[in-house]
Parts: sequence; structure tokens; C-alpha cells
Amino acid sequence: MSDSSEIDPRKVLYFASIIDHGSLNQAARALNVSQPALSIAMDRLENSLGVKILDRSRRGIVPTSAGEILYSHARLIREEMELVRLDLNKVNDAPDELIRIGALPSLSGSVIPEAIARWRSAYPNHRFQVVESAQIDLLTGLVRRDFDFVVGLTDVFDIKDGLRQQVLFRDLLCVNARPGHPLVGKQDLSWNDLMYYRWVSVTSRWAHTVLGHVMTAMNVGPPQQITVCNSLSLMKSLLFTSDHLALLPAHASKDEREDGRLVSLPFEDPILKRDIALFYREGYAMDQTRRDLINSIKECGIEMSREKTAA
Repeated sequence: MSDSSEIDPRKVLYFASIIDHGSLNQAARALNVSQPALSIAMDRLENSLGVKILDRSRRGIVPTSAGEILYSHARLIREEMELVRLDLNKVNDAPDELIRIGALPSLSGSVIPEAIARWRSAYPNHRFQVVESAQIDLLTGLVRRDFDFVVGLTDVFDIKDGLRQQVLFRDLLCVNARPGHPLVGKQDLSWNDLMYYRWVSVTSRWAHTVLGHVMTAMNVGPPQQITVCNSLSLMKSLLFTSDHLALLPAHASKDEREDGRLVSLPFEDPILKRDIALFYREGYAMDQTRRDLINSIKECGIEMSREKTAA
């Protein structure tokens, strides 16, 4: 294959249009170019790539196996260009445009809803969207401009190029279990004691769980069994009904501990203290509405993290 620097992006987009329409003539009309010019452009694209990308069949023009690969990339290029157009159109949008943030599931059941409720008292009419997911997916989305900002962890995953972070508050992870768990009442617990039991971790990817980070840092595990989910409610249901264990910040299990459905095991380790930070794109201009939302998240996080855990 030739040097990829010789590939003409415009011809790649022309190629995608041909595949979409299944015909040179129809694609030429859609692109407002002549059919001969489009045919020549495809010949030159194949020469630059060094592979055949189009086949003519009874069904019309179809991609070769190499063309299928190129088409998948061409669609991504087209989608990115559409995102650029949408972002540029937003520059002069009204201040009450949609606000989109991403947050970890462990924050979305406590700190984030309380912060939104307080912020809403000052901004009742603003459109708002929050997405909870694994941090790696949130940061990838932030780079792609899917979010205005993300609330996540520092010191756990490498920050992506072009992003900045600002610590908002520090919270404490606790080992949670049902009241009748065999480890309840046992003193001097070690990581090896904990790893003997099943665990549940709330994220969309095992490789990017906080539990995975802890295990790697402490050189322990793996546990007997791990269930990975992206729902805080599912995680808690597993804790209520089985001998699974889970790491949750104290504020995320406060209600369940107060009503006796969960307990925090008597286990402490410095690695369970974590910094929660704001992640945003470098050069991102934030208006007062968003700054107030961030301040609300920070205030709620500090308040909830100061609360004493139940005995």
C-alpha cells in the first residue's frame, strides 16, 4: 500500500457516497460532480491506496474486502465532519442550549443528583443531560465533544491529550456487604480475606474498574469471581441478596447503611481515598451557568464526603 499521506480525504468521502448509493451515476448526482470525473477520482484513489476498493456486479457497485475497511473509516470521517459543523453552529447559540456532562456511576446515585437539584433552583429552564459510564469512555466522549465536561477520578487512568483536570473534592471508598455476610464482625481484615469472596464492580469495562486498579496497586487477587455491571442499582441488589462485596464511596451507600440493608466492613487502606476531579477540553470557554453547576457538584461532594459513615 502507498504512503497514507497521499490519500485525498475528499476522494474517500466520494467513495463513501458511491457505496451508499450503489451507483456512480447516482453518487455523481448527489455530489454534484460529473460521472467521468468521479470515475477518474476513484481510479486515482485506488492507485494511491495500492488496492482495489470497488467491484461492479449485478447489484451495482459494491466494495471489495479492502473497500469495506475503507468504508468504515470513511463513515467515521464523515461523522467527525458533521460534528465539526454542529459544534461551529453552536458558537453563537443561546445560553440555555443543552448542557451535557458525564459522570461515574458511583457519583450518579448521590453527589450528582443532589448537585443538579440545587443548581436547578437557579436554572429551572435549561436543558440538561447526564451520562454515566466508565471513565475511559467518558474521557473519549469528552475528546469527541460529546460532553461539556466530565466528573471522574484522578490518578487512576491516564488523562488523554488535549484535556485538563481540576480536583473538586476527595471521597473515601468503603467495602460494602450485606449485614449477614460472613466477614461482618471479623477484625483485622486483609485484602486476601476480601479477595476470597465474589465482588461486583460498577462500570462498563472490567479493565477500567476502580477495583481492578486497587488489585493491581496492592498486588492481590483476582477475587473468586467478579461481576461487572454499569448499574448502581444492580450492584446494590447483588449485595443485598448474596455474599458479594463491592467498593463504593461512603456517600453512595449512606441510605442503605442507615436503613440496615448494607454495612461497611472494618477495613481501611490509604488507596481507598480518591480524588474526584473535573475534566474539560483544553481551551474550553465555560459560561456562568456551567461554572455554577460545577460549583454545586463541588459543594455537594465536599459535604457528602465529610459525613460520618455508619458504624
